[in-house]
Amino acid sequence: MNRLHRQPICVVSALMVPLFTLMAPSWLAIAGVGPAWAVLWLLPWSLVDGPVSGVMAGLGLGLVLDGLSLDIGSQVPALMLLGWWWGRLGRRAAPIQRSLNLGLLAWIGALVVGLGVLLQIWWGHGLVLELGLRSWGVQTLLCQSLVTALVAPLLVSLQLLLWRRRSPG
Repeated sequence: MNRLHRQPICVVSALMVPLFTLMAPSWLAIAGVGPAWAVLWLLPWSLVDGPVSGVMAGLGLGLVLDGLSLDIGSQVPALMLLGWWWGRLGRRAAPIQRSLNLGLLAWIGALVVGLGVLLQIWWGHGLVLELGLRSWGVQTLLCQSLVTALVAPLLVSLQLLLWRRRSPG
């Protein structure tokens, strides 16, 4: 672990995720759906600080975001899985530096989080769904993953650059 969690500015940046989720800037949305801010924050954190810190950050961030919503689906399992996977990528593979790679990882992450929540909602309703529930869920999933992938090269690259400089390891 690179002890990124001991840097106050990095920990404070995690508080921006619920704030951006609540603000939901309309100019940064497709069909009213904004990016997965948790994915955009967790990706560089996990790549720099490792799998254990990524799992813990995914747990904490997921619990805070679940507290903001009234859904029966939770983001916690997907965020913890992504934190672990991205942390292992940051430790085992060559450093990820290309913006397109970061966009692809963020797109996959937004799909995993969205699909995880959508499956939990479907499961909670007994898998007997109307077409309307399926259509809004799939539309939200596709829009959120697309916006996240488009925003990720800029935001994640910047965070990755800043956090790698702050990381003592």
